[in-house]
Amino acid sequence: MAHSALEVADIFRTHGPDWRKAQRGHLSLGQLKVMSAIEQCRSAALGGHVLRCEGCGQDQIAYNSCRNRHCPKCQAAAARRWLDARQADLLPVDYYHVVFTLPAPISAIAYYNKAAIYALLFDVAAETLTTIAADPKHLGASIGATLHTWGSALTHHPHVHGIVPGGGLSPDGERWVACTPGFFLSVRVLSRLFRRRFLEELERVHRAGRLQFFGEFAALADGQAFADWLAPLRQCEWVVYAKRPFAGPAAVLAYLSRYTHRVAISNGRLVAMNEQGVTFRWKDYRAKGRTRRKTMTLDAGEFMRRFLLHVLPGGFHRIRHYGFLANGNRTASLARIRGLLEQEADAAAQTASIDAGPCPARSAFVCTHCGDAMIVLLTFARGQSIRAPPAQAQAPP
Repeated sequence: MAHSALEVADIFRTHGPDWRKAQRGHLSLGQLKVMSAIEQCRSAALGGHVLRCEGCGQDQIAYNSCRNRHCPKCQAAAARRWLDARQADLLPVDYYHVVFTLPAPISAIAYYNKAAIYALLFDVAAETLTTIAADPKHLGASIGATLHTWGSALTHHPHVHGIVPGGGLSPDGERWVACTPGFFLSVRVLSRLFRRRFLEELERVHRAGRLQFFGEFAALADGQAFADWLAPLRQCEWVVYAKRPFAGPAAVLAYLSRYTHRVAISNGRLVAMNEQGVTFRWKDYRAKGRTRRKTMTLDAGEFMRRFLLHVLPGGFHRIRHYGFLANGNRTASLARIRGLLEQEADAAAQTASIDAGPCPARSAFVCTHCGDAMIVLLTFARGQSIRAPPAQAQAPP
């Protein structure tokens, strides 16, 4: 099957039924729901609309979306809407990119404890950034950060990416404190605090009985065994990586557009599905230059297993905002910062136009033949057979 037409849904529909039977209860309810949603997305199973183009008169059937946050089709549209809203949050300052990664032993137990350990990963990474930034020996300011998590090789690799404006508010809130150009915070200092605080919080979660252990890790349910297991992790290096600053606010949005609503793999990265398995493109971050971009072929069952590794716990937010970018005070904080940065009136006018949102007159459906707006002739529910619209059907007044 050519990559231009291949979708994750095709793989699930073709191989999913037999593979689910072979798993014999090893899939969670959440994983089964994701498979079902993707298989049914934009098919007659979810119902839809019969449309007619106001320009060329072509009729078209538009099936409903599943709106599952793991669905490649649905999340592409969700990302565009999210980016439109985020444009108003950008400041005219440098933005920095920091990555926090968990050591392999913790990654191993994280698979069965996603809700607890991923929550710690987010919160401790944010605490580390804000604590070091507030220290007068470093930046001495209150910062904001957007954190997100994902990866491209369909592997279980717990880490978070932080996108951070290059500066913050002074303790009295009266000044914008900019970081040194080209340098945000010391990754060595960040790494040490991140390691200490994460292990402290992990022990606290263990004492509260919120971790589960299976197989070779079953003995870690015992407090002393867990403490002994953690001991070497206090001595090894934890990876905190700072990338080069983004090349302006536009580059920040370009980056976020690729990652904010990312699913395990987008349809555009699929190359082929055949007797060899499923082939897809991925990026090897350990390589350099053109050699980073590679292809990988997996057995269809292994592809589905890896895809479902990324099914998040219910209610889990993979994009989070902290400090002056936190949802509760973002609008007021950004207004205050813009005032301190002496934004020009035309920038404020541009922000107002973005906040106004898309034009309400824009049609929700566009003709694939001529690009004109399409009108809804009839709606059909889940599983309902589609009846041809009457030839004399007219557009509503």
